[in-house]
Amino acid sequence: MLETDLERTGFERIVPKDASMERIPCDCSFGEGPVWNAREGYLLWTDIVGDKILKWTPGYGISTFLSPTGHANGMTYDRQGRLVVAGFGSRTVWRIEHDGRIVVLASHYQGKKISTPNDTVVKSDGAIYWTDSFGALSHPGMCGDDVQRYLDFCPVFRLSPDGSTLTPVADDFESNNGLAFSPDETLLYVNDTRRRHIRVFEVQPDGGLRNGRIFYEMEKEGMAPDGMKVDSEGNVYCRGPGGIHVINPNGNLLGCITLPHLTNMAWGDADWRTLYVTSHAVVYRIRLNIPGIPV
Repeated sequence: MLETDLERTGFERIVPKDASMERIPCDCSFGEGPVWNAREGYLLWTDIVGDKILKWTPGYGISTFLSPTGHANGMTYDRQGRLVVAGFGSRTVWRIEHDGRIVVLASHYQGKKISTPNDTVVKSDGAIYWTDSFGALSHPGMCGDDVQRYLDFCPVFRLSPDGSTLTPVADDFESNNGLAFSPDETLLYVNDTRRRHIRVFEVQPDGGLRNGRIFYEMEKEGMAPDGMKVDSEGNVYCRGPGGIHVINPNGNLLGCITLPHLTNMAWGDADWRTLYVTSHAVVYRIRLNIPGIPV
């Protein structure tokens, strides 16, 4: 299940030799966007095709958290503990308030409808970043009646902390997807599915991005980059050929956690040392030695 060159990389320091992969079977067509609720101790993830958000609580099992969702994709929590959702099919970014109301945070840029928000992260200052690709527009059953492209680029958008200003902070992707901050938030990693690489940007004091460069390139065959997370030491975890590629901050591959058909991942449990991984019809969980970045 787990493969690595331990002598060359010391990967065993991250993934124990005796690590086991637990399976959480679920009624799911296309699992994505997992996020751990630290306050109440449960996992949420989206079923894009099934148009719902599922909830798994240890000791209680799986239930439907919300349906329909507008074919939601990536999810995270903001600084106030509100769920922020990339509305892949609804072509919006929205949030669930503490009283249960759903509030649309963004739907247009310069008067034009945005494309299909894929994944999202929230910075410590409250700014929301997301990848906006054309993904749902070409997938029947994942989008509404309007599949017109109004923007001619795939940006990373940033919504200011007060929600008043929407800015494309990077705009030269072919099909951007997963994104994640470094532990100190000075770097933002963004992968490009079609180009099969991860880029890294320097985050500026005003929230903008500069000096983008190729951080890691993947093989031409097998699964392309998708979900991505960073641990507390700055190692990057990204879906790729063979499973989850674990890459050190210098861009060197440490090893691969072998899994079939995975989509995305999230840190969870009280110590943030469990990696939850979504797939098409199952959620995996594996205990690691290094904790992730808390959400």
